[in-house]
Amino acid sequence: MKTKKTALPGPKEIKKLEDKYLFQTYKRTEIYLSHGNGAYVYDIEGRMYLDLLAGISVNSLGYNHPRIVDVIDEQGKKLIHGSNLFYHQYQGLLAKKLTEISGMSRAFFANSGTEAMEAAMKIARAYGKSGKRKGKTKILSLKNSFHGRTLGALSITAQEKYQAPFLPLVPDVEIVEETTVAALKKAFSDDVCALVLEPVQGEGGVFPMKAAFMRAAREFCDRYDALLIADEIQCGLGRTGKWFGFEHFDVRPDVITLAKSLAAGYPLGAVLGNMKVAKVLTPGDHGTTFGGGPLACRLALEVISVIEDEGLIANSKKLGGYLMKGIREIGKKYATVGEVRGFGLMIGAELGSDAKEVFNRLLGKGIIANVTHDTVLRLIPPLVITKNQCDEFLEMLYAVLGNIESSRA
Repeated sequence: MKTKKTALPGPKEIKKLEDKYLFQTYKRTEIYLSHGNGAYVYDIEGRMYLDLLAGISVNSLGYNHPRIVDVIDEQGKKLIHGSNLFYHQYQGLLAKKLTEISGMSRAFFANSGTEAMEAAMKIARAYGKSGKRKGKTKILSLKNSFHGRTLGALSITAQEKYQAPFLPLVPDVEIVEETTVAALKKAFSDDVCALVLEPVQGEGGVFPMKAAFMRAAREFCDRYDALLIADEIQCGLGRTGKWFGFEHFDVRPDVITLAKSLAAGYPLGAVLGNMKVAKVLTPGDHGTTFGGGPLACRLALEVISVIEDEGLIANSKKLGGYLMKGIREIGKKYATVGEVRGFGLMIGAELGSDAKEVFNRLLGKGIIANVTHDTVLRLIPPLVITKNQCDEFLEMLYAVLGNIESSRA
């Protein structure tokens, strides 16, 4: 029996439907996506875009990667979902692989980055109440951070624009106002059960932590018997030219959160923990309906395998350096370009008040980038991007900045 195909709407009808039936939570750009291939994505009218956003750091293997498509096809015919009441073949294998590459000991699988952060916060509170600790409940977070949008994750997302409409949030969270050793020292006390940080702040403007700050974070967590939680949701899994962002600082956390690129666009989050936290959650303390299903876990195993087989971590380091050097060279010509920072293929370029104009003009030329923190052009392209595609972007950025400057003359 043939499945009856649903007639698909065109651009005007798509917008009309969403305006009428969706909660208006997104400021969408009027591009109507259809399909993709490699680092390129196409709209429903066939226009091609070089995607340097990668679905907000999700599509690390680009679009339509043949090995990912094969896994979806094969596993989709076998078992998409079972239940965490039973075993399947792939969850244990994925946990083993992730703990091996991270140096952790245990894994828990969720549906998203936000849910991974919720689980990490529960681990932190459980740790603070276990053993002789009994009442350590305070969680420290950094100014400018972003950890998710549920009430728990939002409570440690220290940006007023995200928090203000939903106050009051989860109590006993304190924000470290500066990423300095002195500020960190002042914030710590015997009440602290965890410090949560992003090794590279993504939504906050692509700010890598300083090595001295990361070392101090580890030292204070050890001194006060608190957990160091690394949010690797955006900067993990090869994005920065290493498996994890924390590896740039020779500091190992107690807990790691992952999501975004973990399953190539299929929803999957993960929390990884060391032996210190391996037993703080017991049966019934936490759970999920969908997290760690057979299709999601098999996809994640394939993502990791492709990254290894195709040398994509090395590619991220090499081409990330190439892009940053190219943007800095452009900055010698156009003063609009300020600081260029990041690791690997996680790059932020300060463009001041011109950032949104540059974004719009690039989009008009078929280049998808992103503006974060209002003034920063953020590049988080697929790890499969090529040198020629980097040159395509650099040439277009040079032309766009030239046009902007000319319009002011």
